[in-house]
Amino acid sequence: MSFQLTVLKVLAGQSAGRASVADLRNAVAILMNSGRDWTDRMKRLIEHAPDLNIFAAKFVLRDEAGWEITEDGRIFLAALETAVAVRRSPLRSVVDAPTSEPAAPGVTDAARLSDPPRNRRRTRRRRGKGRSNRWTA
Repeated sequence: MSFQLTVLKVLAGQSAGRASVADLRNAVAILMNSGRDWTDRMKRLIEHAPDLNIFAAKFVLRDEAGWEITEDGRIFLAALETAVAVRRSPLRSVVDAPTSEPAAPGVTDAARLSDPPRNRRRTRRRRGKGRSNRWTA
């Protein structure tokens, strides 16, 4: 199955979405032998599509000139990669938990994180004589 996903990825990476059988075979061989990173990536993808058959699903068409990814194949691959990315996205920390104040539309978590905390005023006072000269919060 990871072979079929690799074929989809190779074809999706071609400018016209098509490749000759020889070019496809070469690219697939390179990727499948490129190391653990590619293998692990394909395993994560195949978890979401264990019964994938790119030909029965008409994600790839074959003719005498080579193989071509279909629009349905591109949509499927994008949805599959999105599903894996969402599953692997880090959980929000407690610090970033939503407040009672709703965020403005279009404000991202990154933008919220860069804003200084509100309604927190730190006062610093100096201790009296005879005590430490350190600032305290």
